[in-house]
Amino acid sequence: MKLDDMAAFARVAQLGNFTRAALALGMSTSNLSHTIRRLETAVGHRLLQRNSRSVSVTEAGKTLLEAVEPSLVSIYDALESLDQKRDLVSGTLRLTATRQAYEAVVRPVLVGFSKAYPQATIEVLIDTAYRDIVADQLDAGIRLGEKLQQDMIALKVGPDLAMAVVASPDYLENKPAITQPADLTGHRCINYKMVTAGSLYAWEFEKDGKPLEVSVSGPLTSNEPEIMLSAALDGVGVGYLLEHEVAPYLENGKLVRLLADWTPPFPGFHLYYPSKRQMRPTLSAFLAMVRQHRSVA
Repeated sequence: MKLDDMAAFARVAQLGNFTRAALALGMSTSNLSHTIRRLETAVGHRLLQRNSRSVSVTEAGKTLLEAVEPSLVSIYDALESLDQKRDLVSGTLRLTATRQAYEAVVRPVLVGFSKAYPQATIEVLIDTAYRDIVADQLDAGIRLGEKLQQDMIALKVGPDLAMAVVASPDYLENKPAITQPADLTGHRCINYKMVTAGSLYAWEFEKDGKPLEVSVSGPLTSNEPEIMLSAALDGVGVGYLLEHEVAPYLENGKLVRLLADWTPPFPGFHLYYPSKRQMRPTLSAFLAMVRQHRSVA
């Protein structure tokens, strides 16, 4: 037995007329008659008495109608409620992001978003590794564009970025000059640990379209960029960090940039979500606010 068949039966019983019921259901009278006959065959009872002038419900039909009608009403009410909420920005928006992605993309719009949509909540899970959005029941993630998986819809939410090799003036004093990436092997460098891969990140460079990777060594390894930045400021060694994170310290002279011609821009932060999933209104509103902020900024 199909739910549509029982809904058709209930509509005929309510209206007492096949023609009007067929019109209400958006189907032909002949198809409606076939539907009722199919339902009667399935239940093994005649449900409706028909003649040329009227339609009446049999005792078996009344029994079935009393059972299914409240459920049908509940289903229709639920569908109507969902339809009303379809365009409502509410509920929890669950995001996964790195700390840098949060600072660059989420934090600048958080106050404005919470004021504009008081019924919505943003939940941000900070993680350097990629998470299975579907399995973890997340709405979207924010990561660098060059690292995204192929089965994701990716929408750019930030400008292109660049890395910067930096060191404090105190560290550079009386040290060999760093004029090309290979020179880094003779220096104390601050390493980045890729926790998921269980390995150290090889610093990436590019010049004249030719990529180059350099494995460095030094007194400190961390998976937290803030620790790496503070270590570079303290003169522990040479750091490799996002350009916009070190910009204030380059301006005030606490850090010196090196190998700038070896660190060209690369795709910035992208918001991504599964290609088979329809974007929720809350995610759509968040994305619109992020893009608006970018255009103003």
